[in-house]
Parts: sequence; structure tokens; C-alpha cells
Amino acid sequence: MRLKHIARITAAAAVIALAAAGCNSGTTDSTGSGVDKCQAKIGMFGALTGDAANLGKVIHNGVQLAVDQYNEDNADCKVTIADYDSQGLPDQAPGLAQKAINDKNVIGIVGPAFSGESKAAGPAFAEAGLSTITPSATNPLLADNGWKTFHRILGNDNTQGPAAAKYIKDVLKAPKVFVVDDASEYGKGLADIVKKDLGSQVVGTDTVQVKQTDFAATVTKIRASGAPAFFFGGYYAEAGLLRKQLSDAGGQAITMVAADGVKDEGFVKAAGQAAAEGTILTCPCLPASKTAGTFAADYKKKFGVDAGTYGGEGFDAANVFLAAIKDGKTSRGDVNAFVKAYNADGATKKIQFDDKGEVADKVVWAYKVTAGAIVEDQEIK
Repeated sequence: MRLKHIARITAAAAVIALAAAGCNSGTTDSTGSGVDKCQAKIGMFGALTGDAANLGKVIHNGVQLAVDQYNEDNADCKVTIADYDSQGLPDQAPGLAQKAINDKNVIGIVGPAFSGESKAAGPAFAEAGLSTITPSATNPLLADNGWKTFHRILGNDNTQGPAAAKYIKDVLKAPKVFVVDDASEYGKGLADIVKKDLGSQVVGTDTVQVKQTDFAATVTKIRASGAPAFFFGGYYAEAGLLRKQLSDAGGQAITMVAADGVKDEGFVKAAGQAAAEGTILTCPCLPASKTAGTFAADYKKKFGVDAGTYGGEGFDAANVFLAAIKDGKTSRGDVNAFVKAYNADGATKKIQFDDKGEVADKVVWAYKVTAGAIVEDQEIK
């Protein structure tokens, strides 16, 4: 009995030793030693509360789905999500970035979600060597800062802006266009690109502010311009109110064209279904129905709704970091090197980054508000 008992203890000890070895497979490099693989965290950085929370929550759902699927396959060594709720406000970003940096178990960040907060947090992440993959920040200049940790899993506004202008020219065939922006890093940057591409078709411009609620002056300018279409660069909260107030003012029908920051049911709710009807929304994101594998079905099963804007991109970004952890890369330097060398198919596209962190595979789709729902219209080549 004693020999058998000792044998059992020895065998059990061997199993524990193997498990411990598996959970301490992090590697080392110039940025420090790898963290315990079984305590690794992926950060989710974006608006989870506030006026733009809908966009951040959909991304979070994509990250959650990826992590849950990973944990199902690795039940003895799970990964967790660390949330950094920026509320979409750039002034919140530096402090949240430092909080993420200080948590040594955070090996990568999905986000920041918006361009303004990305600009504010990027220097800290770069200095700390903490890799980021944004699923939604589209300002082109973010890739020009020399941050070796910056990666973007979608096309930037140098792709989306010309696509929006092309839709206005070729599909709407609007001879005159009015352009409005919200003065944000994202909204103004995108509007400037659209204005450049439309050239002499732009007959007027105006700037509003984030959190503005009275757009009477802008409505008057749009109406006075005689333009049958207007482009808005900004987010869904302000876009919805502007669309509603423009419709309430009466007069000729004017088609609204906006971009990914407005592609959310919050826009339809704020504008009202009647006013929102026919609005065109561009996005460098793939419709859920076009995603690869079982992502669309898995998302709907888990959350009860179809994947919204950037849910698929959030899922893909998280899976890059999860692949690094699976491969035993748990130091920040090794994770960043893994991301830079990554080359595999995701749910939304083939994922491979260039030397500036931009993804090689790009797409832009137009969506249309129809009967209160945002539905796919056509890919803009």
C-alpha cells in the first residue's frame, strides 16, 4: 500500500510540475520577462459608457467572443479581458494607457477604438512597448507617428474618404454637396479627405462640436446651399440630432452621407426612423453576412443580435493576441514581434501588417438605412 501511495504522489507531482511548466512558458527579451501564461490579459480600450458607447460595446463583444472560444479550448489556462473605458474622450486616454501599462499581465491592447484617444494614448504605449491593434480608429496620420507598437486591422480614411466621395459622385450623382465635421480628430480628418476628393462639388462647409445638441445654424446653411446631399464627419449622437433637425425644418429632401462613426442603431434612434430613412453610411468593415467561418453565427448565438460595426474586427484583433499567447509569447516585446510577423486569415480579412502597422487587405462598404435598419448596400470598389 505504501509503495502504491508513493507512486500516486509521485505521479501527481509530475502532473503538477508539467502544468506549472505549461503556465510559465513566457519568454524573455529586452522589454522584460514574460508573464505567467495562465494570468495573461488582453486589454479592451474604448468607449463602454457615454455617448459613443454603442460602438465600443460591439467591439467588446467581438473580443469577448474570441476570448471565450479560446478559454473553452484552454480551460486549464485561461485568458481574461481588462477593460479600459475611455468614454471616447481623448483626455481620458493617457491615464487609462498608463493604467494598462502598469498591469504587467496585460500583453496587448485591442484599441484604442477612436482616433482622438489613439493619438493621445499612442506615445505611452509605444514607450512601454505594449502592442495595440485598433479595430476602428481610421485617421491616416496615426500610422505616421513612428510608433512601433501601432497596428490597424482595417483600412484608414485614405481608403474610406475617397470611397464616400465616389459613392456621392457615381451613385447619388449629386452635383452639389455640403460638408459638416465635428472638429474631432476622426471627423475633421475624414471630412477634409472627402472635401478634397469632391473638389468643386462642395458648395459649403460647417463645423459643429461633440456633445452639441442645437444644430439650427448648420441646418440653415445646408438648406441655403441648395445641395441635394450633405456629408457628415463625426459620430452617431450628433449625426442623429442633425439629421432630425434638418428633416424637421422641411424643404427639399437632402440625402445624408456619413461614415463608420455613424453606423450604429443609435443614429436611427436619435434621428427617428422617418428622418434616418435613406441615409448612406460608409465603413471599412465587412458586413456580418460576408465574414468567414462561423463568426456571424457564433456572435448571434452568444449575444442574440447580428454583429454590428467592428464586432468582426474586434474579434480578429483579439485572436491575433490569443495566437501569440498560445504560441508562448507573453513578454510585451515578443508579443509585438509576433503581431508584426502575423500572417493568417481572420473572420474579416487576411491579416498581415506592413511596416507602419497598416493591414494589407482593405475593403469599404456602403450601408443604407432602410425601414429603420442599417443594411448592406454595396461594396465601393
